[in-house]
Amino acid sequence: MKKSVGRKKALPVLLMLGLAAGMAGCGSKKKDYSYYISYVDSEQTQTVAAGYEPRNVSVDGLIQEFLNLLGTDTDTVDYVKAIPEGISIESWEVEQDCLLLDFNAAYSKLEPVTEILCRLAIVKTMTQLEGIESVCFFVKGEPLVDSRGEAVGAMTIDSFVENPGEQINSYQHADIDLYFANDTGDGLVRETQEVYYNSNISMEKLVIEHLISGPKGGKAQGTLPKETKLINVAVVDGSCYVNLDENFKNQNYEIQEPVVIYSIVNSLASLGNIDRVQISVNGDTSGKYRDDYELSQMYRPDYSFVEVGESRSVVVEDVKDTEKK
Repeated sequence: MKKSVGRKKALPVLLMLGLAAGMAGCGSKKKDYSYYISYVDSEQTQTVAAGYEPRNVSVDGLIQEFLNLLGTDTDTVDYVKAIPEGISIESWEVEQDCLLLDFNAAYSKLEPVTEILCRLAIVKTMTQLEGIESVCFFVKGEPLVDSRGEAVGAMTIDSFVENPGEQINSYQHADIDLYFANDTGDGLVRETQEVYYNSNISMEKLVIEHLISGPKGGKAQGTLPKETKLINVAVVDGSCYVNLDENFKNQNYEIQEPVVIYSIVNSLASLGNIDRVQISVNGDTSGKYRDDYELSQMYRPDYSFVEVGESRSVVVEDVKDTEKK
């Protein structure tokens, strides 16, 4: 049975040369490790676990050691430290089975996807420890709030949605519902695409990439410019954060503004684990998409734009994704 502990420590998260040396061999797959430290991949799309043998044995010592590692630069180009530069943990405390982390004010300025990946890596790493079942996040003594202004509360692994990658490089089958513009650009048409995809790709990424590719049948037209690149996408507690590059703003004014927004929102919501979506451009949520849609807002699905009466749904097989590389 795990023990509950209660204590508080001052903790500037510093780069520690000794710890960096201890990380040198942590990527080996030939050794079974006692613990794993979670980092963020270089593309900022998911967390990466690296095996680690700690120097401390006490719970207090392990907490301190792991938090320092989360903020320490890595010696590889494949992944980066989970706690970005300029972010520090001012204090920590364990109450019953929850680790309370109090960050400096800079934490609240992190881009949404960066913040979620940071949070996920911390939760994955720290909940391995005896007595730590969850992590609570604070900024300057105040509870961390989500995009709705609500406290995120105690976070566990189950609070996040991340592709588990249990079948590395295998291919899976799924039907995804995508919403494209109708032929006049003033409504949405649902198209069901039957796809075979690499299991390392998250369903959220799959949806956005197929939206960019456009419809496969009927008179529907794509809502996103084909040159648009998905930088990253993340989901936490029903909220999906989509980060697109600047090509997203290469607008086709023949397609109405809400049709573009709800093409994205409705398609992602069809996955079942998402009930609100925020769209950013190169990580920036300031400004608007065209005239009326604030990028800083979370948007819930709206099916009032979907055409009724005439079914244009089609089922297609995406042969391209079946090719094994």
